[in-house]
Amino acid sequence: MRSSRPEHQSSPNILNHLLRTTLAVVLLAIAFFAFAAESGGAIESPDWLQLFLGLFGGLALFLAGLQLLSEGMTKAAGQTLKTVLARLTTNRLKGALTGAFITGVLNSSTVTTLLVVGFISGGMMTLTQSVGVIMGANIGSTVTAQLLAFDLAAYSLGPVAIGFFMLFTAKREKVKYYGMMIMGIGLVFYGMGLMSVAMTPLRSYEPFLEILKALENPMAGILAGAAFTAIVQSSAATVGIAIAMASEGLLALPAGIALALGANIGTAATTALMGILSAKSTDAVRASAVHVVFNVLGTLIWLPFIWLLVDMAVWISPSSPEFEGTAQAAAEVPRQIANANTLFNVINTLLFIGFTGWFAKLAERIVPERKPAEGIIIEPKFLDEVALRAPSVALQQVRLELGRVGAITLSMLQDIVPALRDGDRDRLDDIVRRNDQVDILDQEILNYLGKVRGGTLTEQESLEFQGLMMASDNLQSLADVVGIDVVSLARKAVDLDSESGEETRKMLVEFYTTIVESVELTVQAIRENDQRAAESVLMMKEKIRDQSELLLSRKASRLTADDPDYLTLVRLEMSFIDQLRRIYTLAKRTAKVALPQVLAQRD
Repeated sequence: MRSSRPEHQSSPNILNHLLRTTLAVVLLAIAFFAFAAESGGAIESPDWLQLFLGLFGGLALFLAGLQLLSEGMTKAAGQTLKTVLARLTTNRLKGALTGAFITGVLNSSTVTTLLVVGFISGGMMTLTQSVGVIMGANIGSTVTAQLLAFDLAAYSLGPVAIGFFMLFTAKREKVKYYGMMIMGIGLVFYGMGLMSVAMTPLRSYEPFLEILKALENPMAGILAGAAFTAIVQSSAATVGIAIAMASEGLLALPAGIALALGANIGTAATTALMGILSAKSTDAVRASAVHVVFNVLGTLIWLPFIWLLVDMAVWISPSSPEFEGTAQAAAEVPRQIANANTLFNVINTLLFIGFTGWFAKLAERIVPERKPAEGIIIEPKFLDEVALRAPSVALQQVRLELGRVGAITLSMLQDIVPALRDGDRDRLDDIVRRNDQVDILDQEILNYLGKVRGGTLTEQESLEFQGLMMASDNLQSLADVVGIDVVSLARKAVDLDSESGEETRKMLVEFYTTIVESVELTVQAIRENDQRAAESVLMMKEKIRDQSELLLSRKASRLTADDPDYLTLVRLEMSFIDQLRRIYTLAKRTAKVALPQVLAQRD
């Protein structure tokens, strides 16, 4: 097993961002050169190598910074924000405010959506309640654009140096994550600065100016923004480039707003595609569908009124009358683009917040409940690949799947006595089939946990990871005891033509009922991380010991009987008692996972 300390290495997400960035820049270069060739080659060209090196390098650093910032914030505050999200979504307005706050802090609407899906799956939130949170997440995502509108590139290397020092020298885990955040902020602004400087020669390059002028057509700008965002999977990158171009006086406000609106569609479409391709639960796909419908519908409504958004953005943004021409545009337009992006999302949320129920119903119609594939015995319900982007969310999904495994195991145990009482062999066979289902889900859980461990985990997440692995192993062993050993004893008892006495049957049923109760509490402890339920399981130890010892001593006194069938029955009952004790031992080990380490040391 790996060390529980988190490994501070380059995240695979950063590499994915860089690969997508390379593709985006190459496509932009091809399109631009094609347009430039049509416009005539006699115009003096800038140094394309230096320009694209600066643009690509700046964009790469920008995206890497965003990833570090988001990862640092998620790890530093993820557990706390999960609690906030669970408590402050009692109505649609609170949900929207909470979604905006959490997304602004985490710098990722995707992570907010994942948290929402986890709560829906766990029954802690309805799809209707989640719509308000998703709407609010769009507002929170504009916080990054507001920060980018500040011209802080000249000071950006300071946070990079400070963050680097904190990340690689601090001993406290929390300090390391704050270092990631500070370093990420520095890289974001440094990348913005590089992109801005790289594009300076384009001020006088007519073909490029013609391209930017074409983007003032709302539909062209929206499509360009959506396409670029879909490639790099970051709306902040699209808005960041728009702000960088505007800071050089290259981009007019209408074009910048069109790109920002397109970025909203692009990020929603990307999330939806990711949900469709990798999500296991219908709720995840429905939440993504809400995001897409909300953003697309909002953009379509504003399409004829972009001029109004332009006027409002100019009205609420500071002006720079001391400048003229290009210099004035470079000073004013970046903030105007950021403000227009915020206005768009705030007004849309206010317009649609009263229709959360309608959005939920539409999502349910668009995405019907998934039917299990033919020939599949069972498949995971909660283990979404999308959730792997946020380890704390992924571990919560594992907990929910373990709760499902526990419920199946509990149903197996609950069916043993009715099957024995009725001599129902078919019911015993069904218990064995359910044990096969547990084996399949256990393997899926272990595979998923392996993927979770492939990322970086906090110390708390590492401890939870190890506990969930132990719980999965113990639950699978418990199911095997029921589905193999106890079923085998039950079949022998059905074949035997002999019955226990009334008093013995009563004592056996009481002992069996106690064991069933311990497993019920164990399932509750694991699924809900319920420490009280887990402690109750441990406190049943003496009661179970007393009941089992009383039964065993009663059975031992009857081993001298002359009737062979009766002797066989006595031995079967003693074996049954022993297997029930094994079940409690495994339940106790499983429940301990939900307890603090001090209490978990109790036998």
